[in-house]
This record gives sequence, C-alpha cells and structure tokens, in this order.
Amino acid sequence: MAVSEMISANALVWENRKTRQRINHDGEQGPVVVQIAGADPDVLALAAVENVRSGADIIDINMGCPAKKVCNKQAGSALLANEDLVWRILDKVVNAVTVPVTLKIRTGSDPENRNACRIAEIAEQSGIQSLAIHGRTRKCAFRGEAEYETIRQVKQQVSIPVIANGDISTPEKALQVLQHTGADAIMIGRTARGNPWIFSQINHFLATGRQLPPPAITEVREVLLNHLHELYDFYGDYTGVRTARKHIAWYSKGFFSSNAFRKEIMQVESAAQQYAMVDDFLSMAEARDVAA
Repeated sequence: MAVSEMISANALVWENRKTRQRINHDGEQGPVVVQIAGADPDVLALAAVENVRSGADIIDINMGCPAKKVCNKQAGSALLANEDLVWRILDKVVNAVTVPVTLKIRTGSDPENRNACRIAEIAEQSGIQSLAIHGRTRKCAFRGEAEYETIRQVKQQVSIPVIANGDISTPEKALQVLQHTGADAIMIGRTARGNPWIFSQINHFLATGRQLPPPAITEVREVLLNHLHELYDFYGDYTGVRTARKHIAWYSKGFFSSNAFRKEIMQVESAAQQYAMVDDFLSMAEARDVAA
C-alpha cells in the first residue's frame, strides 16, 4: 500500500492549485491513501471530507513530519507535545468521514519526552484504524539511528495494527525490526527512492529467507524511462524535468561515472534531452555489463 505525499489541509481547503494536482488519483491502483497535515481540527476534518470526495479510500493524518516549515505551524510532529489537541484532531477527523482514518507519528518530541504510548492510546480510543511509528523523535529529525524499543512498547499496549518505520534499508533489517517490535507491518520511505525493487526483495526474503538478485540494468532502464514518461505526462515538461532530476540521481547511484552524469543532467532543461541522456547512460551501462 502506498501513501500520498503529505498534503496541507489549509492548502486543500483554500483551493491551492498545486495541492489540487496532488489529489488527482486518475489511473491509481487502490486503495488510495491520502495523507493530510495541519493543526486545526475543523480544517483537517474539512480536508478529509474533500479528499474522500476526490477518491480517497483511507485518510492518513501526519503527526510525524519534523520539517521546520511544518512544525513552525504546530503541525506534523510538533503536535505530539499537545496531547489534548491530538485528541481533538483525531476525534474530529474520524467522525467527519466514513472511510478508515490512520495516523503516522514519531516516538515523541525529544528523547526525554517519548510519549508514543500515550498518543497510541488516544489514537485507539479515537477510532484510528492503524498507527505507523517512525523510530525517532521530532528533535532527532533524521539524525542518528532509529530506535525500535518504543515501537515494541506501543505494540504491546494497543490492539490496533502497528506499522514500524525508520532506517529499514535491507530485507535483513526488515526481518529484524518485525521480530523485535512485533509490529504488524513495516513502512519503507527513503530506501525506496530510486529503488522500487526493495518491496519485492523484502517480501521474497521474509517468505523464503533468501535474497533476490539485484535488478538487471535492462529493468532499471525500463522502469526509469517509464517513470520519466509518467512525470512529463502528469506535470508537463517544465515541472516534469525538474521533478525528475532527483529521481534520476537516486536511480543512477552506484553506476559507473554516475557522479559526472548527474552533474551534467542537472543542467538539462528539455524533457526530450533529459530522456535521451538517461537512455544513453543506461544503455552504455548495459553494454559494459554484457561485455564484462
């Protein structure tokens, strides 16, 4: 199951054009899960209703984002310090829609104030259907290593499904986290950037105990070129090219001469040229692989 990028509840309610584009679900496979963020219970409830009208099958509330621009508005993981507001938000949103509502949190505001267990209790009592927990606090952002003991404690305390998240970068780590926390599932974030194969690799390892081989260059080329087509079609050439740059950088990591390639392609303004350069780069990588 994939969750949408975080959508500002305020931007959605007030007809933000960019946000409207983000809730376009044409052609998406279900279930459609849309993540909303904000600090006003009434606005979040309105945003939830609007997303359901636009095709959302599940509403996910973000109380885990540590970004300053989000937390400065008292949204995201900043909400963890205000349990009363958390309660009012969850109660309002759950009662505003008929679809399931889920929640994403961190372990607390800072290492000295890990209140995920209390937030989990509030979530369960409010009618939240599942809880995803990133194993860091707001203050930690993405520094250091994720810890999973808090997630284990939450899982032992509540009966709703618990999803473990944070630093799950290999199939072996996925198994380790599941065994330690007892979580019902895991969530993959940054590891999937440029590596959509991580999901099948983890599933295969959990089912068989054996590793899948890495994807062939031919498959990487096919997937990335299709990804570029989708970006150009959805965003248009101008924004599509700029959005594609980070994805190209992620996909090309580890290839021969990839640093030089990334520096060059970041300057390209044309969709046709960007696409051709990616095609040529991976075709040459494939030829080298065959020759070897």
